[in-house]
Amino acid sequence: MKEKDPLDQLVSIILTKPKYQNIHPDFIRHIGKQELVKRTNLKEAVKATRSKLHQVGAAYFDCKPDYSARQAQMKGLSKDNENNKLKAFCQLVMQNHASSRERLPILKTFFNETLAKLTPITSVLDLACGFNPLAIPWMPLNKNSCYLAYDIYHDLIAFINYFFTYTAVKGKAVTANIITDIPHSPVQIALLLKSLPCLEQFEKGISRRLLNKINARHLLVSYPIHSLSGKSKGMRENYTRQLNELIKYKSWEVERFDFPSELAFLIHK
Repeated sequence: MKEKDPLDQLVSIILTKPKYQNIHPDFIRHIGKQELVKRTNLKEAVKATRSKLHQVGAAYFDCKPDYSARQAQMKGLSKDNENNKLKAFCQLVMQNHASSRERLPILKTFFNETLAKLTPITSVLDLACGFNPLAIPWMPLNKNSCYLAYDIYHDLIAFINYFFTYTAVKGKAVTANIITDIPHSPVQIALLLKSLPCLEQFEKGISRRLLNKINARHLLVSYPIHSLSGKSKGMRENYTRQLNELIKYKSWEVERFDFPSELAFLIHK
């Protein structure tokens, strides 16, 4: 009897754990393949893969979101993105994720300031989106704008699609491994909000590849200026250098925006 492929075994083992069962298998496979090369046996590779999956996703959640409960809450709310109760609900959901929670104090100004020159925005590509789409009520979007969102979590993506349908947003959320499958849909602007440092941990050079290959006229790239533990460690200066290096030989125009909890760059390709 043919022995099962170690990579298939690794993916199967990871997917049995509730913490990781909603992650796109291709993403697990991508990381697992790297770890099998580095480690001496399957057990070590599984452990290392779990650790990396925690870093990229689980570490940002305070607890596992109860999407069914959130959908039930949504049903009693207005479908108007300008409604204050719907906005309060969106903020409540975004509280559950460290990245979007950090942006809440500046939510009213973040998108208006960074995207002011591009309004009205007609199409958005949101990569490694997390709960970013729930910030749509604060984004200067055209009424009929198209919003495409990508992330590695099946349950999160299902929730985002429910939100799109409920609020009549012309949008689509997709589960994908953007490291290997970069979307090619042409859009006005692509969002890479605090995602590049994390992606670089798994694929060196992915930042440059994404910036080059994303089919968008504009890119809004942002970086965290504090770690999850709250330390800054000169992150603002470090990420400024990184971004400058990424666009070093490009003729792109870049605008910089400094916020108390985030550093953002609007790139015009």
